[in-house]
Amino acid sequence: MTDDWRRDRIGAALRGANPTVLRRLESGFAAIGDVQFLPGYSVLLVDDPRVQRLSDLPRGKRLSFLSDMDRLGEAVERACRRLDHAFRRVNLEILGNTDGFLHAHVWPRFDWEPTELVGAPVWLYPHDRWSDTQFALGPQHEELREAIGSELDLLRSMN
Repeated sequence: MTDDWRRDRIGAALRGANPTVLRRLESGFAAIGDVQFLPGYSVLLVDDPRVQRLSDLPRGKRLSFLSDMDRLGEAVERACRRLDHAFRRVNLEILGNTDGFLHAHVWPRFDWEPTELVGAPVWLYPHDRWSDTQFALGPQHEELREAIGSELDLLRSMN
């Protein structure tokens, strides 16, 4: 996996060159996270790189983005519950403090997390969790990718 797509995640998704993309949704792209220290971590990317905030979207597109965030959250929840019996819940976040484009984080949470972190925001995890290659997205996450993608397809068919 080359890193070129990381410089323009949305443009790469629009070109079909972002390897993290799981599915095209109505308002953007469901993508699996670059790091997987919490297996199933996913991101919803808006489909216009100029959009910086949720409030930049017209009301209809804004509601569509929130609906897609909900669908990705439910897909991650269903996949993680099936693959790991220690699954607890999903946290949904729209932060925008680092990347200058609208995106939403979908964080699965598990009973096996360290006691001091399980009730805290994911952002308090030690820096090494974010940079250690053992947690980098790779071929070992293919089953997880397929599970989340299948759940997204199933949820789409239910609407």
